[in-house]
Amino acid sequence: MTVPTRFALREVALHLSETDEVAVATRALEAGIVIELGDGGEVTLTADIPRSHKFALRHVAAGDQVHKYGQSIGRATTNIAPGDHVHTQNLGMDDADRVHEFGTARTALAETMGEMPTFLGYPRADGRFGTRNYIGILTSVNCSATAANLIADAFRGFALDDYENVDGVMALTHNSGCGLVPTSEGGQVLLRTLRGYASHPNFGGMLVVGLGCEMVPVETLVEGYALPADTIVSTMNIQGEGGVRATVKEGIARIRAMLPELNKRTRVPAPVSELVLGLNCGGSDGYSGVTANPALGVASDRLVAWGGTSILAETPEVFGAEHLLTSRAVSEAVGQRLLDRIEWWQGYAKQGGGSLDNNPSPGNKAGGLTTILEKSLGAVAKAGRADLSAVYEYAEPVTERGLVFMDTPGYDPVSVTGIIAGGATVVCFTTGRGSVFGAKPTPSIKLATNTEMFEKMADDMDLNAGRIVDGTATIAEVGSEIFDLIIRVASGEQTVSEELGVGQEEFIPWQFGTVT
Repeated sequence: MTVPTRFALREVALHLSETDEVAVATRALEAGIVIELGDGGEVTLTADIPRSHKFALRHVAAGDQVHKYGQSIGRATTNIAPGDHVHTQNLGMDDADRVHEFGTARTALAETMGEMPTFLGYPRADGRFGTRNYIGILTSVNCSATAANLIADAFRGFALDDYENVDGVMALTHNSGCGLVPTSEGGQVLLRTLRGYASHPNFGGMLVVGLGCEMVPVETLVEGYALPADTIVSTMNIQGEGGVRATVKEGIARIRAMLPELNKRTRVPAPVSELVLGLNCGGSDGYSGVTANPALGVASDRLVAWGGTSILAETPEVFGAEHLLTSRAVSEAVGQRLLDRIEWWQGYAKQGGGSLDNNPSPGNKAGGLTTILEKSLGAVAKAGRADLSAVYEYAEPVTERGLVFMDTPGYDPVSVTGIIAGGATVVCFTTGRGSVFGAKPTPSIKLATNTEMFEKMADDMDLNAGRIVDGTATIAEVGSEIFDLIIRVASGEQTVSEELGVGQEEFIPWQFGTVT
């Protein structure tokens, strides 16, 4: 008779809260393995459990809630026995109403000690500090996208070797600008996004290129709008220049004229309170809410404690965990604004024939995430423990310090485009399945949730938070490493996506509304 393999629970899984009916496997486990629970009890696995997936520690009756993080992640769709694999075959959505309290869980972050940390940034005339010094080619309409790309292509490779203080020339192209009614909701979102990039502190120069007959003329993107006074701005349109060839030739000449002045700009010490950090996740897995996200939350809290700003986003991916944010809101009005945006999203999804619990994606599920509730509870960990200071609509200028929320879709490029338009000068992007994301002109730091993926995609990852599950580092230690990395990147250290040149194609404004 074969003696079954036995492990103590802590050796092979994480039990995140005493009230949880499930544990998360930290390695692949085979059916028949006995798990010793530490209280004298034990369970025998009834199925193979993939790494980062859940298995039951006790019986759950059909219809009962299943908990992870001490919160409901869904309801059992069948009876679940101890040792069962808990996933899509036996766990579904929990539609029970959540209690939304306002300001009942506010937290005074720990007092900071010593002198405020600094980073080396580019001072701008409006008092902000950039972490990069780019020239942007902003298009008012899709018709000018090809010309913008051709102009930017002239500055690839070794073209900027003589301008060490200029990070690059990038084209900001999109698929709209005409046919979309400018006064509509969709039109206003596009204008906010384009203007947010035009005024971004990571751009020292801006060439705006249009066709000449579009609904969003180039002048409306820069004239009468609060661009920093030291942004070198030039506008042109293809019809006025005499066609694409003439436009490209003239555009290249105008950017060459900007370069000597922009190269004179140098980095100076700036307090970290001037940093605006964007928080995003993509390709999440069962470890996201256990490793990279809470570690990023530690770094975010540290920045907020120093007076900086941190932007949480992806409204469909806080659905089901929004009660954790409203309880931290500085006022009922702030908390209610978040609930209003979620209500809008429920209607928006319904119009498209879907619902917010259509998430997670197939990749998320393969990584162990079963319901949107589970995904959202892990996602909000990026926000740490700080109070929620404000809620913004997509691409609105972020003016409030502290932890804020921006209403964006969950689709990564669209979400981060809105965050950057709002003013984010550094982005931290957590991923469990693996992402090759970049976000020029803002550096994007990619944080791996597990060691296996980090090692497999080492050329695309900046830091391995999987060491938390491995037992070689704590959440606090990795959080401190992330904070230090943010400062180094803000000071000019390149991220892996920057080294690879990734980030121009990820400029994707959110598009919706009537097109005529």
